[in-house]
Amino acid sequence: MIKVDRFFREKVIPLMDNKASPKQMRKLKNLGKRIVSIGRGSDLTFLAQIYGTDKWGEHWYTPHYQFHFQRLRNKKIKLLEIGVGGYDKPFSGGSSLRMWKRYFSRGLIFSFDIYDKSAHEEARIKIYQGSQVDAKFLDQVCNEAGSLDIIIDDGSHINEHVLFTFHHLFPKLNEGGIYVIEDTQTSYWEHYGGELEERNSKETIMGYFKSLVDGLNHEEYKNHTYKPNYYDLNISAIHFYHNLIFIYKNKNNEGSNINRST
Repeated sequence: MIKVDRFFREKVIPLMDNKASPKQMRKLKNLGKRIVSIGRGSDLTFLAQIYGTDKWGEHWYTPHYQFHFQRLRNKKIKLLEIGVGGYDKPFSGGSSLRMWKRYFSRGLIFSFDIYDKSAHEEARIKIYQGSQVDAKFLDQVCNEAGSLDIIIDDGSHINEHVLFTFHHLFPKLNEGGIYVIEDTQTSYWEHYGGELEERNSKETIMGYFKSLVDGLNHEEYKNHTYKPNYYDLNISAIHFYHNLIFIYKNKNNEGSNINRST
């Protein structure tokens, strides 16, 4: 395999005579990465390594992402990822956005960050600046981006923030869409608002989403006075992995097998 850095160093930089701007350099690097990944655009783990995102290596997310996203790869999807990365450094981060752009060749990629990351904007990547716990800002992003098929929360990882953002954005997700939450280990970290002992606390990420699992079977409850809530009716599947959750949005109205047999 040709290494991207080697390709860039040996083939591109000499042509530019080291006079390229940061934006030009990034474009050339992206070109090199696209060339290296020809024929492997459907391999998310390979793309994560090429683009330098921690979704593989530091974490082990890409096989799960590929399993859940592969049916959407060639569709004109809209993906919103919360968090660009690189903290307050304007030219740092953006690796996963470029990975998603490469993987979803017909998709539009949106993102936002608490810091100004506009330097990472390019064709099919739009970036906003704002907070994931600012309801008006979230509405603005959704109004401008339009209907969303995938939302990925890779933002602050603070439990309260993650739950606020989910409650605000999940109703805006398209039916058939997927909502993903990364780095759920903060559920057990007190300095992120987690609970080590009270693992079923609904104030934590894991505790809250565990509490939604029974709602998948709400039609089987024998308590006829129970009124299903929005999440009972609109979550069709929840997949838990190490530090990662996928929530599927679909009408959860198959009916009870007991009712059908009587």
